[in-house]
Formats: sequence, structure tokens, C-alpha cells
Amino acid sequence: MDALKRGADALRALTGWRRTAAAFGAGAFSALSFAPFGIFPLLLLAIAVLVFLMDGAQRTKRPHASAAWIGWCWAFGQFLFGLYWVGYAFLVDAADHAWQIPFVEFFLPGGLALFIAAAAFAASFYWRAGSSRIFVFTAAYAVAEWLRGHILTGFPWNIPAYGWSASLGVLQSAALFGSYALSLLTILFGASLAQCAEPIRARAWHLPAAMTALFLAIWIGGTARLALVHPGDVPGVQLRLVQPDVAQQEKFKLRFRQRNWRELIALSERPAVTAPTHIIWPEAAPPLLLTRSPQAMDDVAALTGASRVLLTGAIRGYATVEEGIRYSNSFYIFGPGASLLATYDKFHLVPFGEYLPLADLLETFGLTKVVDGPGGFAAGDGPHTYDVPGAPPAGPLICYEIIFPGAVVGARRPGWFVNVTDDSWFGPSTGPYQHLLIARVRAIEEGIPVARDANTGISAVIDPLGRVRAELGLGQTGVIDSPLPKAVPKTPFARFGDAGFALMLLALLWGARRVSAGKA
Repeated sequence: MDALKRGADALRALTGWRRTAAAFGAGAFSALSFAPFGIFPLLLLAIAVLVFLMDGAQRTKRPHASAAWIGWCWAFGQFLFGLYWVGYAFLVDAADHAWQIPFVEFFLPGGLALFIAAAAFAASFYWRAGSSRIFVFTAAYAVAEWLRGHILTGFPWNIPAYGWSASLGVLQSAALFGSYALSLLTILFGASLAQCAEPIRARAWHLPAAMTALFLAIWIGGTARLALVHPGDVPGVQLRLVQPDVAQQEKFKLRFRQRNWRELIALSERPAVTAPTHIIWPEAAPPLLLTRSPQAMDDVAALTGASRVLLTGAIRGYATVEEGIRYSNSFYIFGPGASLLATYDKFHLVPFGEYLPLADLLETFGLTKVVDGPGGFAAGDGPHTYDVPGAPPAGPLICYEIIFPGAVVGARRPGWFVNVTDDSWFGPSTGPYQHLLIARVRAIEEGIPVARDANTGISAVIDPLGRVRAELGLGQTGVIDSPLPKAVPKTPFARFGDAGFALMLLALLWGARRVSAGKA
């Protein structure tokens, strides 16, 4: 106890660059809790360190500004090290985009860190000794994470819930109340550890003990769910996920086009013990405008034959009266004989990747979007669910559309998600592992299996409890042949969305008020 108190007091006493370095370092180490590392105690301890540093900020002449700066430095460290892989996308066409990497590596994590800075700033106005500050801090941080997932198209990547990547049992709780609520509880658990440095007689251990017991119960319940729930497979459906592993630099170059196309067809036709009924290609897999190439459509007709279905990402070009030729990042469903059954356009586009925000202004500074081509992609109006011959209705999600909790199901609930992506933009980094984990959590939240097909990996078939049934690793060429898991009945989160998150926020604020009033 004395050692804990001395450590806490030392953190509170830090000033100047030492406080800044401690905040940045704690945030940086917390990034190791996310996939593929999964060292979840580091996130909890880093949050406790942030609370101690904010305690120290209250002793400064400008406590609110100091708290905001500490929160920003902490979050900047986490986002810088957790999202470093974004810079790889600017190396695909290094001659045009590599010079932007220093700006991207500063402004993306720096901008995201503003949400946590705002949370620390707001919490500092209600900072009181004891557990009251823990409740206020948790509420502010949790709201900031929710806002990060929604404002300016949102980017809810590496939210605190994903710090439990090493424990599929704990992640089962997302089926009850979703990722934002699990993030809130994770923040509360980490922040409560700051109370361990307080005297025992002050009942300071009650909150961290209660949070430890709560997460133990969550883990036990989730582990029991994994042991008891096995939904089985959809009869008569045999998936083939094709992973061509084409380098992004070579994907659309004219001299590689025929090679890339023939590789897609050859992998799709590879002999199998059980013949595939549904073949899936990744995001923008065809190296051409598929429906505009008669030869390519003949190959699709031969591939689908009399009974197969092909589901593929593709770039779609089409003419408009107002703007001429427009392009969409799209998804096609082809039935037997290459009959086009459905077309879906990506609705959640990647800023700076698929379109350039404030294009007229930013282009004057030489900034362009990463994906080549005139203008930005046109956005669709999804999400949608489409009928698929011989299989349950499917909900296509292109690339990072799957990262948004509660925003992946349209008016009709699908029987499975088809998540096509191209993580080759991010090289041999942690990004694809984090993306796979997010897909697994979406499956848990909605109770819907995911067929995730990635150009260079990681491709996987994921059951509705987030278990990986089959996987093809990063940088491998090949196919996954697998049955399609069945969905489970609607989860509480699928029915009620973020209602649990809202109730937890209200409970925190009520608890903070009671503690401040001396009633608890």
C-alpha cells in the first residue's frame, strides 16, 4: 500500500515536460492492449496513471487547461502507436503521397486525441477527491469515445472495449450492451484502480474490488456462453473465400491486369473436397470494370455455371447526366450464368482515401486522396440486405464499414455479413489484426456470422459468437473452404442498441452526485 501511494504521489507531483512525457508514455503503452498484442492490463493501468496525472493538474494555476493537455498527450500516445499503420497507405504511391506521411501521423492521432482532451477538460470542472472524480472522469471519457465514433463520419477504431482482444469471454458482453458500454466499464475499471493508492480506511478499495468482481462475472458468463452455444451450419452452403494476395502497387497496373485476373479465376476453380456453392472475392478484386468487360463476364459465367453464386467487391463506373462518369466502391452478387442479381455501393467512405474533404481548399496545398482516379467515389445509401440464392440473405460491408457499432444492419436483418476488404494498403502491420478483431466484435454484437475476405489477409469465417472457424493469414495466397455458420437470435444489443450505454452513463452521473453530496 505504501509503495502504491508513493508511486501515485510521484505521478501527481510531476510538472512540465515530465508530466507531458508520463502522459504520452502511458498512452503509448496502452496501445499494446489492442490486437495483435492483447496485453489488456496495460490499458487499465494506463487509465489509472491518467487519473493520477489529472489529480496533479488540479494543483496547477490553470487546472482545466492542464487537464486538457494531459488528456491530449495521453491519447496522442495511444493513437500514434495504435494507428501508426495508416502511414503505410501513403507509401503505395510514394512519389505522390509519401511527403504527406508526417502530417498524417501527427494530425490523425492528434485530431482524435482532441476528443479525450475535451473529456479531461470537462471532467476537471467536477474533480473532487475520492470516487466522485472516477465516476465523472469515466462518464466524460465514455461520451468522448462515443462522439469519436460519430462526429465527422466517425472513426471508432481501438475503442477501449477492444483492449479485451485477448479475452473472447469478456467480449461476449458486447452481445448484451454493445462496444461503447463495454468501453465505459473498461474505463471505469481502469480509473477505479487509482483508488488502490488511497488509505484502506477510506473504503477506497470498494470500487476496484467491485469492478474486479464484475469483470470476473462477465468473463465467467462469456466463457459459459462460448461453451454452451454452438449454432451449427447453414445446410447446403459451402463458402470459398479467395485471397489473391496482390500487392496494392500492382493491383490495377495494365501490365499486371491479365495476370491478376487469371489468378482470381484459378483460385476460384481450385479443386476441393466439397465443391463451393458460393465464391467470395475481396474488395475491388477484379482489376478492371467487371461488367464492362465481355471477356471477364464470360469467365464469370463459366465460373458460376448452372448453380454457383459469386459475391465480389468491384469498382463500378457509370454515367450520370450531371457529372459524367462516376465511380463507386461496389459489391456485386452474380447468380448462375453471371446473372447480376444485386449491386451495392459503399455508403461509408474513407476520408482522404476515397474522397477528399474540403477538396477545393486542400487541393490548393497539393493534398489529394490516396486512391487514384478523378474525383471522389460516389456514396451509396446503405446498409442493405440482399437475397442470395441458396443461402440466407446477406449484408455486404465494404472495408471499414464494419467498424461502426450499431450501424451495420439495414431495415432487414441479414443471416450473415459479407465483409470484403483490401488491407494491403496497410502492409505487414498491426492494422489487419485490429480490423479482424473489430469484425469479430460486430459478429458478437449482432449475433450474425461474418465471411471476411481480404485481398492480402486476414481472411476468416467468423461465427456469431466471434469464434474464427477458418482463417488465412496475412500475406498468404490461397482460399478458405468452409461451411457458413448460422446466425443466433437477435441479441439484446441488436434489439436495443446503445440503451445500455445510456443507462450506464446516467448511473455514473447519479453515483457521482450522491458521492459528492456525502450520501454514499
